[in-house]
Amino acid sequence: MEREATGTSGEAAGSDSIVMNGKLPDNHGEEIEADEFDEDEDAFVPSPLVPLKEQIEKDQDDESLRRWKEKLLGAVALDDHRDPEVKFHSIGIVLDDDSGEITTPLPVDESLSGRVMFSLAEGSKYQLKLTFTVLHNLVSGLTYSNTVWKAGVQVDKSKGMLGTFAPHKEPYVYKLDEETTPSGVLARGIYSAKLKFEDDDRRSHMELDYTFEIKKRR
Repeated sequence: MEREATGTSGEAAGSDSIVMNGKLPDNHGEEIEADEFDEDEDAFVPSPLVPLKEQIEKDQDDESLRRWKEKLLGAVALDDHRDPEVKFHSIGIVLDDDSGEITTPLPVDESLSGRVMFSLAEGSKYQLKLTFTVLHNLVSGLTYSNTVWKAGVQVDKSKGMLGTFAPHKEPYVYKLDEETTPSGVLARGIYSAKLKFEDDDRRSHMELDYTFEIKKRR
């Protein structure tokens, strides 16, 4: 069973996994566009990280706040780690033509490195689907960038905001915005890509190099 979540905090209600889709709103309820990640990048100074255990223990006298944190975090084990860790379990391709889902476990087996991870027909609509777990501390402002090359030439680059997530023993399941593969003779062929995830401390949580193919639609 899957768990639905709303907002950027990763708060959930349900059973086993937290399902999120597309862009998340910021604190003012407005969608964050890709270009905004480059603005004021050098001017931003993140606050010092505080271990989650310390954050929880300092509010023990506030019953309502303590209950809210317990609901947010569930039965997550508290420790003294300051740095959050995002552990990615799988990446999938979800198609809208009822042909199923292509899922690849992460990290990718070294024996499969350099091979085509998935193939799509030209003009296909699809979504990237990620499954990941957050450990130790809140991960704030988790973003992704996906850069695509063909024959060594960059042909596409997209960025997006996933949001802020609390540690949780159940995995989060997140679908990126729907994309459409290009069409035409020049669009067909092998592509290479790099998918990167960073938080607002510019901490890298994963870099994935992968290869895919666009084929002629039958």
